Amino acid sequence: MLVDDRRQRVRVNLAESPLGGVARLKEKSGEAFLTAAALDAGLRLHADFTRAQLQPQLTMRYEPRLSTKTKGMAGGTGDLCDSAISARGRVRAAVEAIGPELSGVALDVCCFEKGLETVERERQWPVRSAKLMLRAALMALARHYAPPPSRSRMSACGAEGYRPDIADAIVDPRQNRPRGGM
Repeated sequence: MLVDDRRQRVRVNLAESPLGGVARLKEKSGEAFLTAAALDAGLRLHADFTRAQLQPQLTMRYEPRLSTKTKGMAGGTGDLCDSAISARGRVRAAVEAIGPELSGVALDVCCFEKGLETVERERQWPVRSAKLMLRAALMALARHYAPPPSRSRMSACGAEGYRPDIADAIVDPRQNRPRGGM
């Protein structure tokens, strides 16, 4: 794909993705419904979900079953590569950051690529409510991926020389009074 006369690799076709449809929505003021950070967060969640191999298999596998699998093995994580395991951790952390109320709609639209109407029908939500819930989920996800810079809680207040001298602050435990002098 050419963007600004440069080739770029395309991972998700936004024309086919339900997230792309939401990204094209506009507010009444003409501004984009989703911010660029929220759209990037949804695409990053989708990329991690795909890399984690969490998408259900829809076709038959023709490869032989591995004899290393034993009964009771949890999810076949022993056969996953390190990048898939770390991607699963990133997806888990992202879902926890979104919260239980909003994570379902984000997973449905971004990862399972369900349309907003389908999500509303499955969850029995009012019409046009899924896009608001999705925007709230993606904004929380954007804060998780790029947290705002924190301001230091420590602030200096006081006049010049308000700090005590270190020699005056050291107390001799045997005499219970400051060392040196007195």
